[in-house]
Amino acid sequence: MARQTRKLERSDPGPAGRFAAGADPVKREQIIDGAKRVFMKLGFHAASMNDITREAGVSKGTIYVYFQNKEDLFGAIVAQERERITLRMRDILAGSEEVEDGLYRFGMGFAAHITSPQVINAMRTVIGVVDRMPSLCRQFFNSSSMNVRTVLDDFIKRHVALGNIKVEDTDLAARQFIEMASGTFFKFRLFGDLQDVPPQKELDHVVRGAIRVFMAAYGNHDAPVTAKAREHA
Repeated sequence: MARQTRKLERSDPGPAGRFAAGADPVKREQIIDGAKRVFMKLGFHAASMNDITREAGVSKGTIYVYFQNKEDLFGAIVAQERERITLRMRDILAGSEEVEDGLYRFGMGFAAHITSPQVINAMRTVIGVVDRMPSLCRQFFNSSSMNVRTVLDDFIKRHVALGNIKVEDTDLAARQFIEMASGTFFKFRLFGDLQDVPPQKELDHVVRGAIRVFMAAYGNHDAPVTAKAREHA
């Protein structure tokens, strides 16, 4: 009898290993992925929770365990995308010991990302809900938590402390470089004037120009010029 009891205990998973309602990260990701495909295809206004249910392969009841409504789900997608590109940019800058090298790697990575079809479609979706969800759109660009701008701001501050550059307003400098690095490609892509992703050669040309302007304004011209600085000049 004791042996049988032990067998039953082993075969019954019990509560261990189970997630509380709304706490399973895999299920949450499944819902977000399905919703993302629906929003990209239909737009926010045309998409329904039934569409998302079918695409995600879950019941409507399951969706409402994780998200209050369509707006809440859309907000989760926005936050996820912001975190993804932020972490990517942080990783890029983490291995950069010189200003010009870091700016080049950041600029190329950011420009390629911001002009990609996925991001352009996502941005158009965000713009489409700006009147209905203004706080969400402000959060996308100006989150109080870590974002692309704050990552670059931290990089600039680090090199100011090292004496490699002279910047009084590092937040402004970060904003300026981001705008220069994306050039006008992002706006052209967003509004349909540029149908295809810019070639690597053109992105390279724009980013190198942004670095020259940035260093002309903020470079410590008393510091010795490194080989990598000459490389990106």
